[in-house]
Amino acid sequence: MYAATFPVTAAVALDFLLLGSLRNYILAAMALAAQGYFALLSFRLYSTTLSTLEARAEKDALIGELEQSKAISDEARRRAEAANISKSRFLAQMSHELRTPLNAILGFSEVMKGEIFGEHTVPAYKEYSADIHNSGVHLLGLINEILDLSRIEAGRYELNEESISLTAVVEDCHHLLKLRASNRGIAIHEAFEADLPRLWADERAVRQICLNLLSNAIKFTPQGGEIWLKVGWTASGGQYLTCKDSGPGIPEEEIPIVLASFGQGSNSIKSAEQGAGLGLPIAKSLVDLHGGTFSLKSKLRIGTEVIVTFPPERVVAAMAPFTSEAPPLAPEAQAEPEPKGKKRLLFRMGL
Repeated sequence: MYAATFPVTAAVALDFLLLGSLRNYILAAMALAAQGYFALLSFRLYSTTLSTLEARAEKDALIGELEQSKAISDEARRRAEAANISKSRFLAQMSHELRTPLNAILGFSEVMKGEIFGEHTVPAYKEYSADIHNSGVHLLGLINEILDLSRIEAGRYELNEESISLTAVVEDCHHLLKLRASNRGIAIHEAFEADLPRLWADERAVRQICLNLLSNAIKFTPQGGEIWLKVGWTASGGQYLTCKDSGPGIPEEEIPIVLASFGQGSNSIKSAEQGAGLGLPIAKSLVDLHGGTFSLKSKLRIGTEVIVTFPPERVVAAMAPFTSEAPPLAPEAQAEPEPKGKKRLLFRMGL
């Protein structure tokens, strides 16, 4: 643009200047001013175009880096998922290999603890046998929790669904842990709605959900505390189970941690009864398998409440009756003409 316009502008301005009048001087100045104005416009247009090209190039480079990073992250995620599935399948298949020697340890230690074949010559051996047995029971419970979680993560946990009473299951769990709670001076209160219909669910899974919630509440509730168990209707027509305690509570930022596998909050670390951090994750996974919801609410120095709900579709009174009769055949399938001739022979021969 400079090479094409500057010579012309200079020739025109010089021609006006050589004419020597005021009018020609003004025209020469206007020609030079116009040349400067158009030069400024072209420079701005050039700068804008250059900035646009640079931004486009940076954007393309950024898109390329993002695509490369996404490919790397996807590959890492696939490897992590494959490793996690392999781990879960391995643990799910190790049930027999882990439990068989542990059952022998429990059996022989119980025999030694009970002095079935005679008294120990050294009294300390009886205490050692009791310690071995208690440690084996704790280890067996831990193995069972890990195996259950592995089966759930590997998708190999199958629900044996049947018609159960949620109230009866919760009452049984209360009776199982009542002695443990009374030894710590903890009172457990029940609030069950009357005449609740039966629920279509896996009794073992529902029992494990209730036991895990109640065990956690007893573990973290101080002596002289209280626990409330409630069973009733939900607003949508399903059924719910709540377990509320008067423990120290969980900080809001630690709730996702305690719901993760092997996650433990600050209260668990300080507690003398530390666990593996699998009780709540297993309960939540079992609730998810039933299509329900798992909600944990907690306030510091007030307590913790866990709410488990089952959808209305699992209430037996709301379920459609099951029929095993085969559907009627279509009219064209009821009266199918018999083949004739050669086709009839092949049809009768099964060909």
